[in-house]
Amino acid sequence: MTGASLLFSSAAFFGRPLGQTFRLIAECGYTGAEVMVTKDPASQDPVAMARLARDHGVRIGALHAPALLVTRRVWGPDPIGKIGRAVEVAQDAEIPLVVTHPPYRWQSGYRRWLREELPGLEAHTGITVAIENMFPIHVGSHPLVLHADQDLDELEGLSHLVLDTSHAAVARHDLLEVRRRFGARLCHVHLSDNAGKGWDSHLPPGDGTLPLDGFLDDLTASGFGGTVSLEVDLRRYLTTPERLRQRLVSMRELVEARLP
Repeated sequence: MTGASLLFSSAAFFGRPLGQTFRLIAECGYTGAEVMVTKDPASQDPVAMARLARDHGVRIGALHAPALLVTRRVWGPDPIGKIGRAVEVAQDAEIPLVVTHPPYRWQSGYRRWLREELPGLEAHTGITVAIENMFPIHVGSHPLVLHADQDLDELEGLSHLVLDTSHAAVARHDLLEVRRRFGARLCHVHLSDNAGKGWDSHLPPGDGTLPLDGFLDDLTASGFGGTVSLEVDLRRYLTTPERLRQRLVSMRELVEARLP
């Protein structure tokens, strides 16, 4: 059985050109990347993306569709249209996986499409589309319901899932329980630490409170053969290039030591 493979998400360098990101992570020993679609033209262009990956010796293992509020105008407002465009780009760039977010609570049409139409799109194109777990946003002591249930129930009935460790922490979910509940549907992990203070901090592994060593050991023992993508906030390292490189290398070494 093939083990998990490690990627580095370009989300860490959201405002930088994709070519710069590929060059930096390659220099720090990464061989795989997850590309987050942003306003950067290269992140939307399969030809440019594939060329940059080839030039820097990086394999693109996942494409994150523009599902964030800051990318809401990229590829239009319709989540189904965004997924369709992302699948087309993934096909042309030979990327096997598209990652996106679950519906907001008012997006009943999108929710129905995920269950009824998405499996056919995957079968037709050969591209896996995986939906990630989200989390509640609290206003005072009350949760602000933006997604369907603000819990794992919203992901029932979907064939391919992403486990985001920081999102799980905000939702107060146990990582091992989420992994076991997702079971064979889990195909991708967004790995980061969390400060444990109720917000989505996406810290580098080891900088927060999550038991990531145990989680990775459990993931490996389960026979997981998908992709693990470091999706981290590195803003405090960006002004000191040497510290940034050291952190990139240390994260890679930490995770690789736990993967088969």
